[in-house]
Amino acid sequence: MAGYHRHAPCAVPSHLLERIARNGTDEQRSWALSTLAHDTSVRSVRMYNALLRNRPTDTLLPRLAPAGTADRVVCDAAGTEILPGRPVRAEGGDPTGDTAVNEAYDGLGATFAFLRDVYGRDSIDDEGVTLRASVHYGDHYDNAFWDGRQLVFGDGDGELFSGFTTSLDIIGHELTHGVTEDEAQLMYFNQPGALSESLSDVFGSLVKQYALGQTADQADWLIGADLLAPGVAGAALRSMKEPGTAFDDPVLGEDNQPGHMDGYVRTTTDNGGVHINSGIPNRAFYLAAAAIGGKAWEKTGLIWYDTLRAARLRPNSTFRAFAALTVRQARLLFGADEVTAVTQAWRAVGVTV
Repeated sequence: MAGYHRHAPCAVPSHLLERIARNGTDEQRSWALSTLAHDTSVRSVRMYNALLRNRPTDTLLPRLAPAGTADRVVCDAAGTEILPGRPVRAEGGDPTGDTAVNEAYDGLGATFAFLRDVYGRDSIDDEGVTLRASVHYGDHYDNAFWDGRQLVFGDGDGELFSGFTTSLDIIGHELTHGVTEDEAQLMYFNQPGALSESLSDVFGSLVKQYALGQTADQADWLIGADLLAPGVAGAALRSMKEPGTAFDDPVLGEDNQPGHMDGYVRTTTDNGGVHINSGIPNRAFYLAAAAIGGKAWEKTGLIWYDTLRAARLRPNSTFRAFAALTVRQARLLFGADEVTAVTQAWRAVGVTV
């Protein structure tokens, strides 16, 4: 299946960058093509690092802090593509004069606190792994990504995308890829890949909701709402509440995420549409959370988390298989109302009948 791994899990999907290369100005086209050119090398590094992290004899990121305590390191790549760059802020260090450094540090901390306080998880591997991030990666780099060991943030081009450390849900999204790698090893193509992207959106959104103290009806359910630069016709990269409505811009094009299986996109791009078809399970989660009500991380999020952690997902799990497991976990954890909400959510998006 290695041939399907053409792109690493990044905040901005490849098909969106390809649209910029077609529709943008000469400079925007250059920036998009440069960002796309990183895909193959980033993918190779991520796969290698993920393999090392799963070897029991290797401790790539040893615990430097007591159990249950965050351990963060933020580095500055200084516009290069050399990682990790110069360490500029470590755990407990004072804020620097660099906004991107401080945003990355705070975002890592907010995600760590969410995983620990809500689900009792000690960092992304549940063993206290150090959280590392590099900022100021590349020249006008229009993305953020998880490379199997750390987060990497570009500064954006300033015309279409702002700096990628500005969005807490994007930081939570990318770190969740590390959680999913640790727990389920979902194949990154077709429906398993779309499930991986959806899980990252789910918990990225919940990290933001938890930090803001929002209930399900108060949340915006947008992913990357802070990323689009002024003048771009759109609200975010994705909408979990209404997939397909996040943007409609002359350069970015129209958001083509479906929210129902009737609109499922069969394509060879984007690893079989992993960033596109993730809109379907995203909407299912939103519908279940809205029906259950309250703080979405307390019940709906716990159902999804326990499904990821304890329900024996297979690398090739489909939407339908995942849906059945969430219903099972809802029954194990809660009562008839929650089971009904989850069941009806998957029916509403056409995954089950």
